[in-house]
Amino acid sequence: MEALLTSTAVVALAEIGDKTQLLAIVLATRFKRPWPIVAGIFVATLANHFLAALVGEQAAAILDGQWFRYLVAISFIAMAAWTLIPDKLDEDDTPRPSRFGPFVATAIAFFLVEMGDKTQIATIALGARFQSVIPVMAGTTIGMMLANVPAVFLGNAIIQRVPLNVVRTIAALLFLAIGLWLLAQTAGLLG
Repeated sequence: MEALLTSTAVVALAEIGDKTQLLAIVLATRFKRPWPIVAGIFVATLANHFLAALVGEQAAAILDGQWFRYLVAISFIAMAAWTLIPDKLDEDDTPRPSRFGPFVATAIAFFLVEMGDKTQIATIALGARFQSVIPVMAGTTIGMMLANVPAVFLGNAIIQRVPLNVVRTIAALLFLAIGLWLLAQTAGLLG
């Protein structure tokens, strides 16, 4: 349960103002059909985060050792710093008009834009930390949906009202707390 809840909280906060959330707004504006967009986000996130959590779990299993636990802890601290940097949706990231419709366009665009994104990197780190693919994938997917479904339905109105700096700071503090806790645990400072 800890893996599910931690993964949900970390990704929901990290996704606020992220480029994939901005992509959700662009897609909602372009297609004006929210349900296929939500379904596309869900499918793309399940696939992407399953693979990311699996990579994290497998890396932890293969590279198990104190140095790897330190590396995972440091990756959470690095994520804290990265989270403070605002994302922008590049022109290359915006989807071209699709002949396949909003669901396929969203699924493909979200899967590709999520590659190397901070929430995918966080999912890898969470997979390594908890070594449990399904709860991490479920939690990160729930987090993505909690952040992106309102963005699809409310679009720019939500972005204009939510203080992104505060949300980024809270997310960064959460990443930092997890990283410091893992460092202390690995060093034997915690029971």
